[in-house]
Amino acid sequence: MDTLSFDIVVIGGGCVGLATAYKINSRYPHLKIAVLEKESRVSAHQTGRNSGVIHSGIYYKPGSYKAKNCVDGRRELVAFAKAYGVQHDICGKVIVATQENELAHMNKVYRNGIANGVEDIRLITAQEIKDIEPYCEGIAGIWVGCTGIIDYAGFTEKLAELLSQKFEGSKVFLNTEAKDFIREGDKIIIKTNRQNFEAKYIVACAGLQSDRIAQKEGTATDTAIVGFRGDYYDLSEMGRSKVKNLIYPVPNPQFPFLGVHFTRMVNGSVECGPNAVFVFKREGYSKTAFSFTDTAAALLYSGTWKFFAKHWRFGLDEYRGAFSKSYFLKRLQKLIPSLTSADIIPGRAGVRAMALSREGNMIDDFKIEVSHNAIHVLNAPSPAATAALAIGNAVQEMATTQFHLS
Repeated sequence: MDTLSFDIVVIGGGCVGLATAYKINSRYPHLKIAVLEKESRVSAHQTGRNSGVIHSGIYYKPGSYKAKNCVDGRRELVAFAKAYGVQHDICGKVIVATQENELAHMNKVYRNGIANGVEDIRLITAQEIKDIEPYCEGIAGIWVGCTGIIDYAGFTEKLAELLSQKFEGSKVFLNTEAKDFIREGDKIIIKTNRQNFEAKYIVACAGLQSDRIAQKEGTATDTAIVGFRGDYYDLSEMGRSKVKNLIYPVPNPQFPFLGVHFTRMVNGSVECGPNAVFVFKREGYSKTAFSFTDTAAALLYSGTWKFFAKHWRFGLDEYRGAFSKSYFLKRLQKLIPSLTSADIIPGRAGVRAMALSREGNMIDDFKIEVSHNAIHVLNAPSPAATAALAIGNAVQEMATTQFHLS
């Protein structure tokens, strides 16, 4: 079997993997970088199946990696999209409180946004909500003007194109799955289903498979990936008129997700969702998708059961929404009471990678581990797509130090 030689091999052709490769090559244009993607196209999983939202940075704990990288990454992402013609729209969104008991957390979210340096945000009244989104009902809200929508698949495809065009010797390899790693002196042999790759350094941005790639490469990790599927409904042509741009609820601070919301996509369609249900296959997008390997790995991990024990009520509620259109509709009607069953039709689904500790805690911030001549992005949940270029900068700086690049 032929062996191809590169300076750095990046594993994973999602937005974080390609942004990382692009950022390293931009600083070190003489390096030959290979990006290995096991699917037939880039952005096949989390990147291409997320909500398409350019997040502002308003939700995240001040001082966290999420907060800093989301704000910096958003600004850089928008500049990149403008420079390279990636379809996007900075349309703004409303975060809506529908009950008095949500106001305290709504105000905390607003204060986080101020602390994080998020621009163009303000508290708004019930009437101002109606002025922005006429069909939405709320008692108070937050206007987030710097939020937008983007074609993340198009963004990732542009990164792949630039990597190959701008840097001689760098290339994206599709249909190429990293299977095993063998150390030979100061180099690593990456065995794939097609050919072998030889590299001085590895950067793994493997998303739903990040913990497995780390284990195969020999990097110890104290977390495991558990998948949660998010189901979406699309608004019908009639229902679409009830949403102008983006409408979000005030997130429940006791629940690790943002809640179902409305998103106008760049193609003009409007999605509602997602829910969040445990999956029996990490890359399974149907309600019946099953993998014995993935299921066993999740259910044999103690952290999974501890997480279930903490959030079982929410879990049952999410499953009800997954299998009952009427129940899903009731959740959507909290924001738009006039929505009817005829307004929503089943849409697509995505799976998010959640890193759990052995204690059953969701790893809420980005998590990157360094080991010998390898860097592993082990946890990059939302807003990782928005923050991809900023994460790429951070990994590039880590690689400069860890790999002694020059």
